[in-house]
Amino acid sequence: MKSAVETLNPTRVRLTVEVPFEELKASLDAAYKKINQQVQVPGFRKGKIPARVIDQRFGRGAVLEEAVNDALPKLYQSAVEEGDLNPLGQPEVDITELKDNELLAFTAEVDVRPSLEIPDYSGIEVTVDVVEVTDEDVDASVDQLRDRFASTNAVERAAAEGDVVKVNLEAKVDGEVLEDGVAEGIDYTIGSGELLEGIDAAVTGLSAGESATFTSELKGGSAAGREAEVKVEVTSVSARELPELDDDFAQLASEFDTIAELREDSRTRLARMKKYDQATQAQEKVLEELIGLTEVPIPEKLLEDEVNTRKHNLVNHQLGQMGMDLATYLKMQDKSEEDFEAELKEQAEKGIRTQFILDELVAKEKLNVSQEELTEHLMRRAQSSGMSPDQFAQAVVEGGQVPMLVGEVARGKALAVVVEAATVKDGNGEVVDLDDEDETGETVEASSEGADSTESTESTESTAKAEAPENSGKSDA
Repeated sequence: MKSAVETLNPTRVRLTVEVPFEELKASLDAAYKKINQQVQVPGFRKGKIPARVIDQRFGRGAVLEEAVNDALPKLYQSAVEEGDLNPLGQPEVDITELKDNELLAFTAEVDVRPSLEIPDYSGIEVTVDVVEVTDEDVDASVDQLRDRFASTNAVERAAAEGDVVKVNLEAKVDGEVLEDGVAEGIDYTIGSGELLEGIDAAVTGLSAGESATFTSELKGGSAAGREAEVKVEVTSVSARELPELDDDFAQLASEFDTIAELREDSRTRLARMKKYDQATQAQEKVLEELIGLTEVPIPEKLLEDEVNTRKHNLVNHQLGQMGMDLATYLKMQDKSEEDFEAELKEQAEKGIRTQFILDELVAKEKLNVSQEELTEHLMRRAQSSGMSPDQFAQAVVEGGQVPMLVGEVARGKALAVVVEAATVKDGNGEVVDLDDEDETGETVEASSEGADSTESTESTESTAKAEAPENSGKSDA
C-alpha cells in the first residue's frame, strides 16, 4: 500500500491511497464467505458455493463491493498511522479507481488536530480577589446554621415576612386551570423567593382560611414562560423561632462546646472556601490569558458538531427535564435565537481551543496520569454526579469513557503547569502562593474539563477514531 498526505488547510488533509489487489485477498475471502452464508444456490449446500458460481450468479461487482467495504476501514487507519495524523471526525472517502485483480485507489479527506505553537506563558500575570473573612461573613455563616435549627409554632394571626405558611395553589391560563397547575399543602417561607414572583405580596397579611389572587409568569411546567392567574389559599400560619446564640446552641449544632469555638471554626472554613475560590479564579484567568496568546485554527465540522451537541444537551436534557422548550427558555432569558446561537458558538469555540491547547501542553511537557490520580478524579466525578464510585466507574468502563477521564486529568495537570509559571497577585498587589492548597489540583482539573465543557469534543474524537469511514465513492465493478 502507498499513501500520501496533502494539507488542504491547517485543520484538514487529503489522503491518497493506492492498494495492490493482492493486499485485498483477505477481504475478498471474507466477502465470499459472507455471501455464502446469505444466499442459496440449487445443487449446493449453504456455505459451500464455489467462488466462480457466486461470480456467475450474483456478479463479481457484488463481491468487490463487499470486499472494499471490509477493507476500507483498515486501509484508512493504516494510512492515518503512516501519515502520523490525529484525525477528528469521520473522513469523506471517495474511491477513485477499482480495477479487478489490479488496483484499488481512494482518497480520504478528514479534519485533523492543528499543529500549535504554544507561546512563552511564563509572563502571564493575573489579579484575583483578596482572601478576607470579615466579622459580617462569620455572622452570616452562623446565622445560616442557626436558621437550620429554627422551630416553627402555629400562630393565630395574619402572615408576615419570615413566617412559614402552608398554601394551596391553582394556576389558570386564559381562564382554564392547568392540568399541572394545582398544588396543595406547600410550605413556604415568606420572603424566601423560592416560589412564584408576586406570592410574597399576595400572602402577606392573610390569615389561615383566607385566599388571594395574583398574576405571575410560570417558570416551569406545560405553560412555562406564560402569564398565569394564580389563586393562593393559606391553610396555616407558623412563626419561626431562632435558637439563642449561646454555648447550648454551639453544642446542639456542632461538635464545639462554646459559641466562640463555633465562630472560630466558621472563620477557618470561610477562609478555606475563599482560598479555594481564589485558586479557581486564578486558574480561569490564567487559562483566558493562555487562550488569548495562542492561535488555534478550529475545524469547521468539529465546531458545528460541538455546537449541535451543546444545543441537543440543553434542549433535550436540561430543558426537557424542566418541561420547557427552547422558545420559552429564550423568552425567559430575554435572548433572540441569533444571540443564543452566537453565544453557543462562542462557548464551543472556547471549549475546543482549551482542549487543543492543553492537549498540546500534555504532549510538550510529557505529562502522564497515574492510577492514583485517575482514581481520585473518578471519585470526585462520582460525587458530583450523585452516583457511588462503583456505579460511576462501571458506567465509565461500559461507556468506553476511561480515555476521556484520563484526558481530563492530563489537561488539569497541563493547566497546573501554566498556573505555576504565571504570576498571580491579589487585589492588594500581594503575590498569591497556590502551592500549599490541597484543593488546587482538583480545581485545575475542574477548570480544564473544558472551559465550558469540551467533553463532547473528546467523545466525538474518540468515537471517530474507532468508527469505519463511509464509502462515498462509486465502484465501476
